[in-house]
Amino acid sequence: MTPILFTGSLLLLGIAAALALARALRPGDADRVLGLDTLLAVVVMAVIVDAARRGDDTYLDVAVVAALLGFVGTVMLAWYLGRKEIDHG
Repeated sequence: MTPILFTGSLLLLGIAAALALARALRPGDADRVLGLDTLLAVVVMAVIVDAARRGDDTYLDVAVVAALLGFVGTVMLAWYLGRKEIDHG
């Protein structure tokens, strides 16, 4: 792949990260959870793109662990928000 593709991919991921951060800063628990989950997914994708650019698979394990922890964290927060809604509403 050419360096232009890597640069373009990282640029688009940077824009996605900025939008996800803006979503995470909105009021409301659901918006924060969604924004942080999206931000983590963008960071994982950026690590994967960087690993492809370097031709080194060292950080792919880190990306897999971060994705799994992000998934578990999102499920737990969704469960908590669901329980909070049932208890108060």
